[in-house]
Amino acid sequence: MRILGIETSCDETAVAIYESGKGLLDHAVHSQIDLHRQYGGVVPELASRDHVRKVLPLLREVMARTDCSHASIDGVAYTAGPGLVGALLVGAAVGRSLALAWNVPAIGVHHMEAHLLAPMLESDPPAFPFLALLVSGGHTLLVAVTKMGCYEILGESLDDAAGEAFDKTATLLGLSYPGGPALAALALQGNPNRFRFPRPMTDRPGLDFSFSGLKTYAMNTLRKQGNDDETRADIARAFEDAVVETFVIKCRRALRATGMRRLVIAGGVGANQRLRAGLAGMTASEKAQLFYPRVAFCTDNAAMVAYTGWQRLQAGCRETDLAFTVRPRWSLSLLESLESNPECRA
Repeated sequence: MRILGIETSCDETAVAIYESGKGLLDHAVHSQIDLHRQYGGVVPELASRDHVRKVLPLLREVMARTDCSHASIDGVAYTAGPGLVGALLVGAAVGRSLALAWNVPAIGVHHMEAHLLAPMLESDPPAFPFLALLVSGGHTLLVAVTKMGCYEILGESLDDAAGEAFDKTATLLGLSYPGGPALAALALQGNPNRFRFPRPMTDRPGLDFSFSGLKTYAMNTLRKQGNDDETRADIARAFEDAVVETFVIKCRRALRATGMRRLVIAGGVGANQRLRAGLAGMTASEKAQLFYPRVAFCTDNAAMVAYTGWQRLQAGCRETDLAFTVRPRWSLSLLESLESNPECRA
């Protein structure tokens, strides 16, 4: 089975092709960073218009590189949510139109499920069950994954997600969009011993997160200490250290609570090297294994969408109604397992 994947949930346009037995054949991503940088964040209308311009050229590019014709495509998967509604509609309209024209099944993919399964694209994928730390954009989740489609949310952010906190703190420090990578780069120059920020919600039981207070703490520290280059770098380091240690504490707690021995980190913040190093040390001490996708598959991409679509299409899931919808808000906990959905039983 050969699946075409389309991703347009936010500010990356992406296309990929996945084939049973062979794996990922090819993928391409167009980033809108330069388009949105002057505004300091994603402008939804501009994002949607750019997806319209880029999705078909990327599709032709990937199909040409893989020497695939439309007759060789067995299904189309597209991101149906969560995300920006206009951006999602571009991918949904293109995906469903192609499926109808080519007379193949289509499936709308949950963006967070695709991130959870991104490590499956690697040569040494995790086996089920596993614990997942999912940190992508406006989402920060700890998820128990027992098998494909069976997800239990153990903890989540009660206010700002980690990615949002990174971006807001980066703006506070005068860094350009996207803020997360810029803050991480600045933190490399910082003194780790000058400031110590709080590790939010680690002094109480539970697995939920809260990161909005760290942003406020950074703002107050900047006001008191001054806005010179050295202070900004030291604040960036203290902020990053606080986020990383919070994740390490919560993930250790979750591993011990669930008894799971495999931890997956996925999503854009999962590309942070200090976070990877912190979790690697923790899992080693807990005699657990750490898995993560390559950096290119931490951020939004169509490879993970194609893979997730392949899993669901081969299980019998498909959309039969000509009408389609997207879900800007779509909790992972509402996603039906393959066994509970009659349309997804092989």
